[in-house]
Amino acid sequence: MPYPASERLRTGRYSERGRMYLLTCVVSERKPLFDDLKLARLVVQQLRAAQTEGAVESLAWVVMPDHVHWLVQLNEIALDVLMRRVKARSALEINKTRGFRGRLWQSGFHDRALRREEDLRAVARYIIANPLRAGLVSKVGDYPHWDAIWL
Repeated sequence: MPYPASERLRTGRYSERGRMYLLTCVVSERKPLFDDLKLARLVVQQLRAAQTEGAVESLAWVVMPDHVHWLVQLNEIALDVLMRRVKARSALEINKTRGFRGRLWQSGFHDRALRREEDLRAVARYIIANPLRAGLVSKVGDYPHWDAIWL
């Protein structure tokens, strides 16, 4: 049975082809699994695979120790299908690497459709500056788990 908070996240969700979305998903119990370089790179592989498969145009992302922010332009796939696929594939690879079974991600995800007039570069800068705000690094370039098409 889904958690009440994850149910609220789905209320009013609409997947619009060509729309820009800011997506966030969180590791179960907010465990900082992605402090491990290898595990973080497994998530990155799945973000890139979604683009290679044509599901999205990936504009910017950052893999934080316990969550992921991802700015995408949605192609012909529903948001829930996209996120279920990325989370399931990354969980499978990470659990295999760690020798674990079971839940890796919290259920659900947060999405925000961007308005057409929003400055995508400003949103991307906000995303990739997360490690700075969290005090993980003193310069964005020192953090290994981010990318943006403009840089």
